[in-house]
Amino acid sequence: MSHPVRSRVREVPGPYAVPRRGRSLLDAESVAVLHRAAEALLEDVAGLTTALVADLGEQEPAYRAAIDADAAAIRREVQQSLRHNIASLIRPRECRDVARRTSRAIAATRAESGVPLDAVLHAFRLGGAMVWQGLVDETARRNPEDIRLLVHVAADVWNFVDEHCALVGGAYREAERRLAWRRQNRLRLTAAALLDGTVRVTDLPEAAALLGLPLDGRYAVVAAAPVGPHPAGALLALPAEVRVWWHATDGGQLGIVRLADEDATGERVVRPDAAPGGGYENGELADRTSKLMLRHAGHGDGFGRGAEAATLRAMGEAGSGPPVHPAGPAALAALLRTAPSVRAAVGPVVTGLAAVGESRVLAEVALETCPPGGGVVLLDEQLPDALVVSAPDLGRALERRVLGPLDAIDPADCELLVGTLTTWLATQGSAQRAATRLYCHRNTVLNRLRRFEQLTGRSLAEPSDLVEISLALTARRLLAK
Repeated sequence: MSHPVRSRVREVPGPYAVPRRGRSLLDAESVAVLHRAAEALLEDVAGLTTALVADLGEQEPAYRAAIDADAAAIRREVQQSLRHNIASLIRPRECRDVARRTSRAIAATRAESGVPLDAVLHAFRLGGAMVWQGLVDETARRNPEDIRLLVHVAADVWNFVDEHCALVGGAYREAERRLAWRRQNRLRLTAAALLDGTVRVTDLPEAAALLGLPLDGRYAVVAAAPVGPHPAGALLALPAEVRVWWHATDGGQLGIVRLADEDATGERVVRPDAAPGGGYENGELADRTSKLMLRHAGHGDGFGRGAEAATLRAMGEAGSGPPVHPAGPAALAALLRTAPSVRAAVGPVVTGLAAVGESRVLAEVALETCPPGGGVVLLDEQLPDALVVSAPDLGRALERRVLGPLDAIDPADCELLVGTLTTWLATQGSAQRAATRLYCHRNTVLNRLRRFEQLTGRSLAEPSDLVEISLALTARRLLAK
């Protein structure tokens, strides 16, 4: 604890020092009295330590817990502080810096152990009060008349205590910032390892505990990327009731989303995390999820509360109720909110944190199939497109083989044939519906389709040809970037 005094005569003024007066005989006598009393306290620093530790255990619950956890460590740091600071009363020039370093070290240690700053500052003030009382008692025992001289250094004693309290506050907050950065960096690296699929099996339990997620839960990864230049901030957001860990990447944003568990019959259910003193029945949570989906359906309504604040944190921590876990990718997509001109995709469901990297890989594949203007897609609904973008070289080879002959005709004519064929496929092979969409006659559509068959040597009535044609059109659309 920090209790030393800077004498008027020998101490360089610190930030809390009183203005220096001219030297006088009274000053010299006061310092001499102070030194004699301090020397006596220094000889009994072990007794002072015992008394201060006892007072801390009685008056400060946080220190009581720390003493119960490691009494020897608390006693050691109290004794070091008392010894260095009392020595500063006698030899301020030699001992002042050591006393300051000791105070800073104690502040950092207590910050790391979780003792609140108010409790640490109270401990230092208790120590200061105990040292001052010891000086008074020792002076009164030796020569009661010298008490009047000791009063002249009282202001310096308490100014020095205040100075050390300021040092402690600064060191404590610096340690807090350092600890917060370490924790955030650890969270970021843990989430990155899970998403990359590089986390070691032996590290999975620690990762689950760190992120507050079950080791064998059901998960899906969401991926997002801006269409073009995008201002700083989150690209995706989910309601606060949904448990998700956001992770920023160089080109976008990823999120690990906890999904609902499955019951014994394999049916997906929405179940709250266990919490003392509360919780919802499954039916209530299902109703709550439905309301959330209705409230947050649509993807252009901006961000929810807290979404801009961080790229790596649990968005569900601020929820007013228990966490809500979407039943599957479709329910998750309905809850997603995106910023304008953002592409987003939901990967497949995986079981266990170890498989999160698999969902991330496929979510990024699905992201490549997203419309150029943005929106949200599900991998399960984009499998043919995902197949093409996952093997782009093969996709381009298929496109050249099937659609290559069209490159020999006029580009506008080629675009007309490809557009007609695409519309015909989108209308389930109905020439009439395709003609309605294209604002032309049904026979015109049929003529264009026959010409396509003649140029490419493919038959739209042949299932195998139709599959190749469809995949080739998909490759031309997705791989033309």
